Amino acid sequence: VLPNEITLLLDGEAPDVEAAAINRIADVPLARISGPPVDEARALVKRAQDLVIGSLALVVAAPIMGLVALAIRLDSPGPALFRQRRHGFNNEEIVVWKFRSMRPEAPGAQGGGVRQVQCGDDRVTRIGRFIRKTSLDELPQIFNVLRGEMSLVGPRPHPVGLMTGEVESARLVHEYAHRHRMKPGMTGWAAIHGSRGPVDTPDLVRRRVALDVEYIERQSFWLDLYIMAMTLPCLLGDSENVR
Repeated sequence: VLPNEITLLLDGEAPDVEAAAINRIADVPLARISGPPVDEARALVKRAQDLVIGSLALVVAAPIMGLVALAIRLDSPGPALFRQRRHGFNNEEIVVWKFRSMRPEAPGAQGGGVRQVQCGDDRVTRIGRFIRKTSLDELPQIFNVLRGEMSLVGPRPHPVGLMTGEVESARLVHEYAHRHRMKPGMTGWAAIHGSRGPVDTPDLVRRRVALDVEYIERQSFWLDLYIMAMTLPCLLGDSENVR
C-alpha cells in the first residue's frame, strides 16, 4: 500500500548461497519498474514554485477568502472552516483545510469524508453548493501548500477511508498507492481533464489514478505552469461534475 521504489533483480539462475548473491548485486543489471528516479533538483524547483506562486496566490485570494467565510457564517450556523484527514505524500495522513460547505450536523461535515457527495446532496448548504461548484472551498489549502504538506499541482488528496460504493477506493486499482509518490496538489492533471469531484464508480477511480500516475511520470516546471493556467478555464467550462 506504500508507493515505495521497486527494482527487479534480473538474474539468470538462483544462487546457491545468499551471500554470493549479495556480492553479485552490484554487477547485475536492474530494471526500474516503479517510474523515473527521484530528482532532488526538480523537487527543489517545485518547492520554490509552490512558495513563490503560493504566496502571491494568498495575497490575491485573501479578500475572496474573507468574503466566502462571511457568507458561510451568514448562511448557516457553525464555523467557516473545517479540517479533514487526507492521504499525503508516501500515504501519510495530513490535515487539510477547507471552507465548510455542509451543515455542521450532517455526516461528513466535520471531516469524516467517507460518504462522497452526490447530486442534490441534502447535506450541502446553499453557499456550499456555490463554493463547491467553483472550487472556492479549496482556497484554504494554500496554507497547506505553504506549510509543505501539499503542492499547488499534484494528485488531489483523497479523504482517509474514501469509499466507492461498498468498497474502499484504494482497493479498486493496483496502482492506487503510486498517486502518493509526490505531494498532493490543489489542482492537477486529472482535474483539468475532467476528473473532478466524487469517484463513485470503479471506472472513475481507475481513470483518476491513471491520470495521476501519468502526471507523476511527466511532471516538470513547465507542465505545472500549464496546469495552473488551464485550471480556471476548465473550472468555468465544467458543468457536469458533481462537487
